[in-house]
Amino acid sequence: MAFSSISGELVMNVLSLFDGMSCGRIALERCGFKVENYFASEIDKHAIKVSKANYPDTVHLGDVTGVRTKNQMLVIPHENGNGHQRIDLLIGGSPCQGFSFAGGQLAFDDPRSKLFFEYVRLLEELKPRYFLLENVTMKQQFQDIITKMLGVKPVRINSNLVSAQNRDRLYWTNIPVKSLPENKRIYLKDILQNVEDIGEEHYHSMKSVAYMERGNDKWAQAGSRRADGYEQTPETEKSFTLTANMHKGVPYNYFKETRQMSFGFDEPETNEGLVMAGQADLKGHDYNRRVYHPDGKAPTLAAASGGNLEPKVTDGLRWRKLTPLECERLQTVPDNYTNHVSNTQRYRMLGNGWTIDVICHLLKGMKNGKN
Repeated sequence: MAFSSISGELVMNVLSLFDGMSCGRIALERCGFKVENYFASEIDKHAIKVSKANYPDTVHLGDVTGVRTKNQMLVIPHENGNGHQRIDLLIGGSPCQGFSFAGGQLAFDDPRSKLFFEYVRLLEELKPRYFLLENVTMKQQFQDIITKMLGVKPVRINSNLVSAQNRDRLYWTNIPVKSLPENKRIYLKDILQNVEDIGEEHYHSMKSVAYMERGNDKWAQAGSRRADGYEQTPETEKSFTLTANMHKGVPYNYFKETRQMSFGFDEPETNEGLVMAGQADLKGHDYNRRVYHPDGKAPTLAAASGGNLEPKVTDGLRWRKLTPLECERLQTVPDNYTNHVSNTQRYRMLGNGWTIDVICHLLKGMKNGKN
């Protein structure tokens, strides 16, 4: 790693294993680091498409088991220019299904978790100046094995310090880390899209809501209803941890959408205690189309009935899942960074990705040995 003689910036070669959608590249850019070469080992075609769309100069190396080194340098395949490069920073988040408390806890016996040893292999062969490995919280015995093999203890950081998401993770790194990130006190309400911009496909059907409202033995641990363990309050709470299963929708990360569509009104109109939420899509006089919010008073009842003359009210309660853009915000990823693939794939890669502002906090220690 060296400083540019022209700009004085820190310039580096980076190797990202299990790169996904290149969250590491976003974090480096956000921290102000200049990347000379960004080499990525990834096999998912959708993640590669997103990475290429945002960073066309990324050099993809394919399967991590096929990444080769020589004399502490990365061997560049012929189709990517051939040659060798010294690596300054090695990063990665090896597949975690075998370690996760939410999984079967097979740990190193799980084929996916064995890929961790590929990270160790390349760390030993390349001997980069800095390294960073991310993984889920896990049993102490598994954590200790990783600590022994990497030679450093992990830093435990919950993404809820910098975002509206509860995401507790472990980070093994030799980058100096002197403190946790500052608590920005961001809540779910702070990252929600304007209600007018949210498509109907993100709202749960009454059948889905009824499913979540019911309870049975399988979901007893979540409370008397399936919903009890998953519902969240946007005004005061964080999102649950994003997972690769977000696209399934039920019962992952759902909440009651209490905001009102403006129907052309910047603010609800009030008059003598009435709170007007909008206008119904009905024919007739403006008075008969008014929809009132329950926080206000009811209008005067008229003797006439029928013909849509009755007062109209909305409770504002609809259950919906988070949109892909809202998930990007939970991971502090730039808006629409992933919009080059289907929503299903966006949910998956965001669930598998990193919280950018957490990674940036860790990487900043490379600048001056402290953060």
